[in-house]
Amino acid sequence: MEAMTHIVTALTGDETKKANAAIGAGFAYGLAAIGPGIGIGFLVGKSVEAMARQPESAGLVRTTMFLGIAFTEALALIGFVVFILIGL
Repeated sequence: MEAMTHIVTALTGDETKKANAAIGAGFAYGLAAIGPGIGIGFLVGKSVEAMARQPESAGLVRTTMFLGIAFTEALALIGFVVFILIGL
């Protein structure tokens, strides 16, 4: 963190603004990726547990799991779009 402070202080006004925006965008995407990562991990874990308990319903559980993963991953993609918009 201290290295970023030294880099930012060596820049001019407009460059400092761009550097701060890039740093903020990086933090924003990092925070946006935490939620979907936890959500997908929880979703897959519970799906595997359900498939192990009732193997006859594994097909339905797997389909539902993939739909849940797709919807949860959409949150990470929205975070990535925000990351790009903040960086501009």
